[in-house]
Amino acid sequence: MVFCGCSGTQLLNNLSPKSGYELVSEVPFDAPTGLKLDVYTPRHSGKAPVVVFFFPGRWSMGDKADYRFVAKGLTSRGIVAVLPNYRLYPTVRFPAFVEDAAQSVKWTRDHIAAYGGDPDRIFVMGHSSGAHLAAMLALDEAYLRNVGGDRSWLRGMIGLSGPYDFKPGSAADLSEMFGPPEDFDLAQPIHYVDGSNPPLLLLHGRDDNAVDVQNTISLTEAVERVGGPVQTVLYPKLGHGLMVASLASYYRMRSGPLDMVDEFVHAHMDERRLAGARRSIVP
Repeated sequence: MVFCGCSGTQLLNNLSPKSGYELVSEVPFDAPTGLKLDVYTPRHSGKAPVVVFFFPGRWSMGDKADYRFVAKGLTSRGIVAVLPNYRLYPTVRFPAFVEDAAQSVKWTRDHIAAYGGDPDRIFVMGHSSGAHLAAMLALDEAYLRNVGGDRSWLRGMIGLSGPYDFKPGSAADLSEMFGPPEDFDLAQPIHYVDGSNPPLLLLHGRDDNAVDVQNTISLTEAVERVGGPVQTVLYPKLGHGLMVASLASYYRMRSGPLDMVDEFVHAHMDERRLAGARRSIVP
């Protein structure tokens, strides 16, 4: 569940313009763990919507700096991008990385106004394993409650090619990461669906060979059954890596995920629920 390694993300970073935003990097957000985040602010921003983006990497690899191209894509649409690091396996196991994600949202809520963002317009977003973190925050309110908040902090959640209903027992590292087996369900976002979630935008490619598209279909159906707000877009010819790569300027004309993210954020930055669910197919 990783895009294409450091060389691939570095190429996309190199191809992405380094102008049009202001970057404040290596900002501490959780003293006990020493974790830091980067904030990308569009120029002349004020009370802009905010997306906290969690990078992919199978909960065991990756770094916020590898995804500057994602931040550039977001800032090009007038969105403040917050990219946090989180602790990785094998240093930690579930639920530590979800707890770190919650701490980054708390920091954003408390401090983003100083960076041109609106603390009342926060969205969480991730690709692959990062989408899992975003979904856990949106669907299991316990994580935000533990840092002094609740799901009302979130205007929405955006998941790109996320594992929401997977089987940790299928791989040795996942078994150890999410075990013991009797606790596997605790790590599955689908098990927390209650219809009270903030709006979800779930994007997935049918050509995904890393995370089965059924994860997104199953979560969509579960949310629909209880009347929760969800919008799902399935791209017939999009693979796992190209989903996140499509947010970079080099690939953006080949697919429309960034347009969907932009539309979703600006439609819901002043409201918390969708009027019903909508599923669509984009060729």
